[in-house]
Amino acid sequence: MIVVFGSINLDLIFRVPELPVAGQTVASPAMRIEPGGKGGNQALAAARDGARVAFAGAVGDDRFAPEALTLMREAGIDLTRVATAEAWTGCASICVDDAGQNLIAVASGANLWARAAQVEDALLGPQTTVLLQMEADAAETAALIRRAHAQGARVILNLAPAADLPDDAWRLLDLLIANEQEAAWLASRFGTSTEIASLRGALGCDVVVTLGAQGVQAATAAGELSLPACKVGVVDTTAAGDCFAGVLAAGLDRGLGLEQALGRANMAAALCCTRHGTQGSLPMGHEIDAMAG
Repeated sequence: MIVVFGSINLDLIFRVPELPVAGQTVASPAMRIEPGGKGGNQALAAARDGARVAFAGAVGDDRFAPEALTLMREAGIDLTRVATAEAWTGCASICVDDAGQNLIAVASGANLWARAAQVEDALLGPQTTVLLQMEADAAETAALIRRAHAQGARVILNLAPAADLPDDAWRLLDLLIANEQEAAWLASRFGTSTEIASLRGALGCDVVVTLGAQGVQAATAAGELSLPACKVGVVDTTAAGDCFAGVLAAGLDRGLGLEQALGRANMAAALCCTRHGTQGSLPMGHEIDAMAG
């Protein structure tokens, strides 16, 4: 099974002709509200691809919380480890332009109250894949990495958004996923080049770097892999990285090899980019199957 520890947001999505710059106001004809948050998005992506998923995080005792959890609940994700904090449910403001690019501001709120202790040791065994991101408190993320590694679970970190961890936590990962900007941050953090083999050498774990229209690269103990991007009509890139991470984790969790799991995640992220929204844009497993042929 997959255990996701991370963020839960309610997203306010604005379609705009161009992304605003400092001091500029850009009008949007309408706003959409959807569940989001990197943790929630990744959990839902994995569940829609057939994985058994448990989620640990936090929401507020407010009117946002039920809606933020709606799609995860509908997908059958185990939400018994979601705590209620004395803070507002996380909220994101997302602007998406006509090219499908986005600009996002996030109010962390209750996400900073999620605690690693919400995930019990009994859930962290060799049959478990633990998937984390960086929208929860970094100290709690590191604490869960340590415990999951000690219990023999596979530990996957999506370095989004880029933020630091204690030195020992980096060394306990099985797989790190980053985009180009996050990979550049990581290279600076470890004083190495952005070459994927160098990143793997610095971390001591397998590394996957997503390159947008240039595809995806991976470095493993067995060598390097490279896959081209799937050619689709992009309308919105929001949640594509989360979709990739969730489907990759789902594939690995059910026993796919890394190259096969990467290919499936690559197709899922491409499908996500052809749709508007966050969690509403995440594909179902049968849709990925159809794209795979």
